[in-house]
Amino acid sequence: MDLLNKFRSFFSKPEPISPSTSDFTELSDLPPDRRGRDRLNAREGLKVLVIDDSATVCAALRKILKSAKLQVDQAMDAESGLKQVQTGKPDLIFLDIVLPRMNGFSALRHLRRDPATRNIPVIMISGNELATEQFFGNAIGADDFMKKPFSRYEVFARIERLLDADQVPQRKASATTAHAPLTTAHAPL
Repeated sequence: MDLLNKFRSFFSKPEPISPSTSDFTELSDLPPDRRGRDRLNAREGLKVLVIDDSATVCAALRKILKSAKLQVDQAMDAESGLKQVQTGKPDLIFLDIVLPRMNGFSALRHLRRDPATRNIPVIMISGNELATEQFFGNAIGADDFMKKPFSRYEVFARIERLLDADQVPQRKASATTAHAPLTTAHAPL
């Protein structure tokens, strides 16, 4: 049953929901309450590029990110997204996996092979429920993965995980070194 049907069935039931009859996630599985601490935001004015062929997803991310005073650009396909990266280097990229023509994995490979873009943090997004996409994205250099539909909380939590001391998103240390070019210092003996 999808999330919308769960939502509808939850509000249409006349009887009260008890933990024994509910099929919802246990409270211990939910993220900790954010009201207990302030959210760590990215520095105002940072540039974020959203590459997604869904106008709805782009609009939702734009609204969420602009509420934190981030600059948001968007591209509806990977090719135009890669051109935008070259002309106005973003501080963070949200990259959909399923795109027309070039998919998100190919676009990520292009970003990681180019010395000018290899250190831009990338959060892959997908509506597919398969964990294989997340595994493959991590293997080729994604810094994080977010499933659609996503909440405002999840967007900011993903960004917060990548922030450095200056509140600028950075690639994970292991991801940066894993995709660095092989030099003679690292060559096998």
